[in-house]
Amino acid sequence: MELFELFLIALGLSMDAFAVSICKGLSVQKLQVKHMVLAGAYFGVFQAVMPLIGYVLGSQFQSYIVNVDHWIAFVLLAVIGMSMIREALSKEEEEVNCSFDVKTMVLLAVATSIDALAVGVTFAFLKVDILPAVSFIGVITFCLSMVGVKIGHVFGARFKSKAELFGGVVLILIGLKILLEHLGVFGGV
Repeated sequence: MELFELFLIALGLSMDAFAVSICKGLSVQKLQVKHMVLAGAYFGVFQAVMPLIGYVLGSQFQSYIVNVDHWIAFVLLAVIGMSMIREALSKEEEEVNCSFDVKTMVLLAVATSIDALAVGVTFAFLKVDILPAVSFIGVITFCLSMVGVKIGHVFGARFKSKAELFGGVVLILIGLKILLEHLGVFGGV
């Protein structure tokens, strides 16, 4: 997997955390740097750890499904992407919680990184060099989450749904590219 593709995956995965960070910034009366660092740390760490767990799990089954791994990668990324798009287009308002306590942040971090677990499984099938990949995902998520808190505090919730929509489209397109390369359409794998 090329660095640019990994960047796009990291960007797509971080959009849920970015959207939640915008909401967290929106809920803070007096923004402090610690709010941005806390959001970045929680979301960045979980976005890095979950694909690592998925990779370990996926590696256990990789030899059994090597003939259909490209289809699995495509389906997983497409389902995650469609879920993000559906959420972005939903008219439901999410409750904004201003707390940055451990329980709240862990729950939010887990909720926003479940899709990263599935991407980790995909990484196992694609034989991605996992440690640099998850580090890259964690750093991108850390930075975007910090920026999201600031944007939410300054601009409000205007960018939340656009971020989720963008992330969903990116993941679907990467899944499609993986499938088409394996099928020989792009002369790849």
